[in-house]
Amino acid sequence: MISTTGLVRGATDSARIQFFRYGIVGGTAFLADFGSLIALKEIAGVHYLVAAALAFLVGLTVNYALSVRWVFATRRLDSRWAEFGVFGLIGLVGLGLNELVIWQCTETLGLHYLASKCVAAALVLFWNFSARRRALFQETPRT
Repeated sequence: MISTTGLVRGATDSARIQFFRYGIVGGTAFLADFGSLIALKEIAGVHYLVAAALAFLVGLTVNYALSVRWVFATRRLDSRWAEFGVFGLIGLVGLGLNELVIWQCTETLGLHYLASKCVAAALVLFWNFSARRRALFQETPRT
């Protein structure tokens, strides 16, 4: 049984608690991403795919800052710059998936670009969490 306090406080290596927290962090990063997308597209007049890429980078930065502070207890790399670099590379794969899904849903399925973004965000959430946890924040198995 997981206590409610354990869900929000204290360091943890529990994948279930980390995924719960990552969901909240991802939601927060999504809001930063989504808000930036709207601002860039609707206010600044940037093409929706360029706006989506730039907004994704805003979300990436928010996600990293909150993830290392609250989600993941174990860190594999000593260098925070290297860690952010790998975090960012995983994010670039996520960005590619994000752009592909937005394009596919908008151009092929005829969804509004914001609806397409919601579909993309849900799919990319699972990729980002599992890849980042495995590559950066999961304790290395002992041999």
